[in-house]
Amino acid sequence: MVLEHPANMNPVNARANDVFDVFNFKHYIGPNPYLERGALVFEFSLSGNREPLSIKEYGEAIASRYPQLGDRDYDSYGELFAHTVAEVSRLDMDLYCDRWSLTTTETGVRIAVESIHESTSHGVVYAVWDWFETITQDQRFYIQDQIELLQKRFRRSVYGGPTVYALLRTAHYTGIPAFYLPDEGLMQYGYGKNLVRGVATTFDCDSHLDSDFTTRKDDCKAFLDTLGFPVPKGEIVITLDQALKAADAIGYPVAVKPVVGHKGIGVTAEVRDDDELEFAFDRAVEAHPEDHPINVIVERSIPGADYRLLCVDGKFVAAMERRPATVIGDGYSTIADLIDRENLKPERLDTPTSAMGKIVTDDSMKRYLAEQGISLDTVVEADRAVSLRKVANLSAGGVSIDATNRVHPDTIILAQDIAQHFRLVCLGIDILTPDIGRSWKEGKFGIVEINSAPGIYMHLRPAVGDPVDVTSHILGTFFESGESSRIPIFTFNYLPLRQLRELIDHILLSHPHWTIGAVCRETALVNRAEKRLSGDHNTKVQSLLRNPKLDLLIAEYRETELVQEGLFYDASHVVILDDPSEVELSLTRDVLEGATLVIKQGATVSIRKHGLVEQFELAPEESFSPIYLKEISAVLHNASEHGQGW
Repeated sequence: MVLEHPANMNPVNARANDVFDVFNFKHYIGPNPYLERGALVFEFSLSGNREPLSIKEYGEAIASRYPQLGDRDYDSYGELFAHTVAEVSRLDMDLYCDRWSLTTTETGVRIAVESIHESTSHGVVYAVWDWFETITQDQRFYIQDQIELLQKRFRRSVYGGPTVYALLRTAHYTGIPAFYLPDEGLMQYGYGKNLVRGVATTFDCDSHLDSDFTTRKDDCKAFLDTLGFPVPKGEIVITLDQALKAADAIGYPVAVKPVVGHKGIGVTAEVRDDDELEFAFDRAVEAHPEDHPINVIVERSIPGADYRLLCVDGKFVAAMERRPATVIGDGYSTIADLIDRENLKPERLDTPTSAMGKIVTDDSMKRYLAEQGISLDTVVEADRAVSLRKVANLSAGGVSIDATNRVHPDTIILAQDIAQHFRLVCLGIDILTPDIGRSWKEGKFGIVEINSAPGIYMHLRPAVGDPVDVTSHILGTFFESGESSRIPIFTFNYLPLRQLRELIDHILLSHPHWTIGAVCRETALVNRAEKRLSGDHNTKVQSLLRNPKLDLLIAEYRETELVQEGLFYDASHVVILDDPSEVELSLTRDVLEGATLVIKQGATVSIRKHGLVEQFELAPEESFSPIYLKEISAVLHNASEHGQGW
């Protein structure tokens, strides 16, 4: 229905000249009455301040940026607004925010759009609102500028790091539940006894001793040398004088880097004389965290290309060649101009999903250019390639090239042999070699360092070559499937404490060793023991699902909780509804395939399972609880017979 006249005569957020009004925002972290996913919900209406343009005119303007939105007709301004918000929500990063819903209200329409991060979603809605208003006023709106700001906001969120988001995306599409634990600053994958917690590529099953050991580059290097693995000769120094003596003993060229560091920060390769060494030593010192003593590695510089070998669960899964940032001359542009032009390329958007980052200009780059007899102001002849750094640092604009299929079998075995010595899910091994296709045993090969928390997005979207789905390998270490990441969840719309205790006792009769968590409106239980869990309803549910001993969750969600908070978890195995309201019936939407639904409406009971529906009438005074207890017993027995681990 097209809203020709405003129903909302008292605008909430609209300014004096605004045609539209957006108000009553509410964010849900999980399924809710409006959408089966976490969502931002808000109301949209005409403000009554002035007449809008036609829907077609707004649609044509939006289609100039999103042509796919111009291929259809819209029944209302709200429908076009919802489509636009959903499209902008992807932020040119292919975020999986593609679901939305629209319901009519007394004042306009209520729109729900899928949301990962609340603040970012708020920003998207306001950006689209501003866009619509500038279309009305026939002014230009720079939506791309808004998107770039929102990309930065998302990147600063707990979900926006490239590695975290890549894992979340894979979890989303494989049916593995994932959520953030704010008190711990960790992500949780899976529920209860099947959960895994972690940050980026570090997980709670990793040995913290091994993880700490990999950060001590000197000790780790000595360990690898003891095992017979090829590492460059070097020394640990704390002063420039010691560094000069070490370089003299080793022989130039040398590489200089801090003992503690990451992402290539403070690393200088191919240091060829004392003057360069002084600069490299200062860079390494500056890269030290404030709480770490000065310890700098001076080691033999190995000629060759820079590669990262990635092992997951002790197995080699991917290799990446990393090349320093380069620009190509055109005969009339300076190097600074070429860098600026290169940074405008779409693949250098510098987002969590872009293939390359921006080229960073700093003192290290300027010094390396000076070594080549050029500067940022030099005009480079046509077709000349100018390397901007010695070190292939991707965070400074380096180029990633997939090399997985080029690695020699001997080198794959080397990587796996190293990984077997560490109790770490993910291990990155940095090497230098002129040719990754030749065996390491032939020489000219050196292990530069190993990393216990390697970044993975370069493997998922290399600048050159085919992607490798390393996130599936990582999550596959813990979960054979989405179902294996879960525990059984039984959801009720009405479950008084007395009936809850009866249900727990009923289940414990057949599963006496289980740990059962339960939340009803009155209290929270673990088996029969009441627990003084703090927070709102969903926080209590999260606390139980965070319990690594939990075998089963029982949760009561009445209409009040559903409207105020929504569901915390994404789906149930069993749903029991006793005279449900229309809102509570949404619980039947958020179920896993093969779920059992038992619904009592008045005296009529319907049971849906195995694709069939059974319906019957309760006798006068007949209790509902024996009906659903029987169905729950059948579900648990069937799961046990089919080896589902319940």
